[in-house]
Amino acid sequence: MRALRLVSVVQRRLLVNYRTDPEATARLLPAPLRPQVVNGWAVSGICLIRLSDVRPPSVPAPFGVGSENAAHRIAVEWDSPGGVTHGVYIPRRDTGSRLNSWVGGRLFPGRHHLSRFDARESANELRIAFADPSDAVRVDVHVRMVAALSGSHLFSDVDQASEFFRRGASGFSTTPDPSRLDGLELLTEGWRVTPVELASVQSTFFDDPVRFPPGSAIPDCGLLMRNVPATWKSLPSMAVRPAGDPTTSSRR
Repeated sequence: MRALRLVSVVQRRLLVNYRTDPEATARLLPAPLRPQVVNGWAVSGICLIRLSDVRPPSVPAPFGVGSENAAHRIAVEWDSPGGVTHGVYIPRRDTGSRLNSWVGGRLFPGRHHLSRFDARESANELRIAFADPSDAVRVDVHVRMVAALSGSHLFSDVDQASEFFRRGASGFSTTPDPSRLDGLELLTEGWRVTPVELASVQSTFFDDPVRFPPGSAIPDCGLLMRNVPATWKSLPSMAVRPAGDPTTSSRR
């Protein structure tokens, strides 16, 4: 896939963050990826993002498109020639846009599952749900606006949390080829997040007791970003060994 760029406006980007058991999390990762560990926990979660004005840089904004999207994510690190590199591993992407579901993984990095989204917002609350009727994947998140981050076991304050996720702007998604990940980088000069309280969180991915035994995936905190211009840049594919490969397990 050749290098491509798209520009957009991030109307709303909600990060619902879980603290997950590092060993359970590591079993989900292809080598050479390993979980980033913060205060004894891996950092995982769901990114729920509303985009508008998505288009190639040469196309005027009125001709851009908008969509609701989601990504299940795990904060990862790996060794590169320049040292330890940080990013996110994305085992699944979902979208409410038929266009995104067609071009994702074909014309632009990141295969997307076509799902039904329901987003409801008031001045103080936000609820986003989506479901893929083809495979019973469901997410339902309800958050409230708050003045300060509290109750997190991962981060002491919103500045620490913001910096952690700012460093993980490169995401690598699964593809039909288990030995290759698609790469995509989020570029923005207006990185600003505010905290939210997690009123309720349901996810068939994190609630699955086979993937995450009871007590190994706990909702931790939420962060919200609004109205930020952003550029999406394709990255070279990453060669990996699939999770569960004997040569992968022996290195962990």
